[in-house]
Amino acid sequence: MTKGTEDGQAKRRDRAIVRTSVVGILANVFLATFKAAVGLTANSVAIVMDAVNNLSDAASSVITIVGTKLAGREPDQKHPFGYGRVEYLSAMVISLLVLYAGVTALAESVKRILVPEEPDYGATSLAIIAVAVVVKIVLGRYVKGVGERVGSGSLVNSGEDAMLDSAISASTLVAASVFLFFHVSLEPWLGAIIALVIIKSGLEMLQETLSSILGQRADAGLAREIKATVTSYPEVTGAYDLVLHDYGPNAHNGSVHIEVPDTLSADELDKLIRTITVDVAQRHNVILTAIGVYSVNTKDPEAVVARKKVAEIVRDHPDVIQMHGFYLDKDEKTLRFDIVVGFAAKDRNQVYRDIHEKAQREFPGYSLQITLDTDFS
Repeated sequence: MTKGTEDGQAKRRDRAIVRTSVVGILANVFLATFKAAVGLTANSVAIVMDAVNNLSDAASSVITIVGTKLAGREPDQKHPFGYGRVEYLSAMVISLLVLYAGVTALAESVKRILVPEEPDYGATSLAIIAVAVVVKIVLGRYVKGVGERVGSGSLVNSGEDAMLDSAISASTLVAASVFLFFHVSLEPWLGAIIALVIIKSGLEMLQETLSSILGQRADAGLAREIKATVTSYPEVTGAYDLVLHDYGPNAHNGSVHIEVPDTLSADELDKLIRTITVDVAQRHNVILTAIGVYSVNTKDPEAVVARKKVAEIVRDHPDVIQMHGFYLDKDEKTLRFDIVVGFAAKDRNQVYRDIHEKAQREFPGYSLQITLDTDFS
């Protein structure tokens, strides 16, 4: 994948996000205007709160556009990895707006429960609410679909919020129908339930966004694909310690270790590493900033026996996920390997000490170089 192709894809993605956000702004401002007029006329707090919610959705779309524009800035000296993570910040702001809308709606509903007021619905009011339900369902599916297609958390959050809004409008319509036919006002109670649903949704959005900002485990599917690409080269007998750093949607830098025969020359190894780096960038849009090397014994049969003994020691410990990077140097009397200890272990350092002690007893004359690795991917 060339630089020009990457830039073209990024621009198309940004245009799709901005275009979808503009549609959301226009639709929400339109709905907010009519709902506010209907709510004030009918003395309906639920409809007024629904209108306020639409305005917050419009504000969310504005934030999405601003976030996308900022995230699309070219890397510079201060931020050499670019500004892609700004999109996560905009998604976080949207989730906070959803939370605010939910808390506001809950507070207003509780007030109406304590001090009831009779609404005054008309045929026009109900018709507008019904249209709003349909518009919100269509808008929500459209915005979320585009967000999933282009990998925009902000759009996905906005789309989910719109789908919740359609439920709000639908429940308001049900409450109005119940009042017209049975003269029983369920509006404030229904509003309180809906507000709690909105708050729950906002908290879930916020949790997911914060997880991305903090740095979460790499996508398992992407990790498998990258390792498969790396190990497709005949010289590579294994790929380990893959670490991916997320600098925004579809923007990853990372590193990996490869096992190769100890017979490769420096020239051959340099050529192999450069080829793998280009291949991974083209296939997976991931820049490998570093490829470490583990050499594999090919000249000493005793190393095979030693590896089996160490593997048995490692397998006896349930918290060890993997062993790799094994190499036996009889001349230097050193034995080196890495172990990956899972996060479920109560004390990862104790696991390391146990394995080191057992391996040292098995190879008393050797200096052990054991690395404790983290299960990143």
